Amino acid sequence: MKYPLYRFTRKIITFFMHFCYRVEYINKENIPFNGPFILAGNHKSNLDCLLLISSTNMTIRFMAKAELMKHFGWLFKRMGIIPVNRKTKNKEALEDAYNVLRNNGVIGIFPEGTFNKSEYLILPFKYGSVKMSKETNTPIVPFAIINDYKLFRKSVKIIFSKPYFVNDNDLTKENIILMNKVINLLKEKEKSVF
Repeated sequence: MKYPLYRFTRKIITFFMHFCYRVEYINKENIPFNGPFILAGNHKSNLDCLLLISSTNMTIRFMAKAELMKHFGWLFKRMGIIPVNRKTKNKEALEDAYNVLRNNGVIGIFPEGTFNKSEYLILPFKYGSVKMSKETNTPIVPFAIINDYKLFRKSVKIIFSKPYFVNDNDLTKENIILMNKVINLLKEKEKSVF
């Protein structure tokens, strides 16, 4: 399914992110040119989705909390958002995501499940990313959003790791691997390349 509103707004979003936040994209070449793949990383702000949209020409189908649909349902449906009920196992949302991946699409997900307002580098990841990857044999592209969004200042960065496949049936182990990949990207900011 195509989402013309997404394609139209992506250009506006990309301009907005460049102009207002002077975003720095690092290792963008790690994002595949074709689907399927899963983008999974840390969550800092409502602007994170816009940041990912501006990172690639691929249409990203984001998984987002169902509560958002109450107020912005008409918009989010046209943008291809997959609503997730966080109070249940939500097999329907997972099946929607599987269908996207089986049709060479792209899923965007923030495994923390909410903004990280804590003192910790990241919050514990939920299992959706690794489960989807394993069930559909789809690679995950880990990413890390670094620094805060500061209007008209060069501050926020997004760094992408190379795609990798979930191979083990032990999803707890695989979830830790994904978390560690994101943590390592977050720690990259301390290196001199920045």
